[in-house]
Amino acid sequence: LTVVFIGDGAPAGSYGYTNSGYSVYEEENERLTESLRTKVSAIKSLSIEIGTEVKNQNKMLSEMDNDFESAGGLLGATMGRLRTLSRGSQTKLLCYMMLFSFFVFFVIYWIIKLR
Repeated sequence: LTVVFIGDGAPAGSYGYTNSGYSVYEEENERLTESLRTKVSAIKSLSIEIGTEVKNQNKMLSEMDNDFESAGGLLGATMGRLRTLSRGSQTKLLCYMMLFSFFVFFVIYWIIKLR
């Protein structure tokens, strides 16, 4: 009785089993590799989208910062004028302005309340 070896040293009787076992592992590795490649591609595109969104949000925040700075400057100038007005003998005018402001706010509140 002689045993004949074929291929990579496997006996002739088990040659088909060995090849099919390796083939199953190779197919599973290929499938898992392709799945991993798909997931990496999805993560890459998602990270690119996140980067774009972050750039857009930073640009919008920068614009808002500039708007708030200009509004702060305008408010500071207005407060300076009010201080100048209150120091002078025009307190009567300041009281009228305050009453007018309260009246306008009350009317706006009343309109919003009715809606």
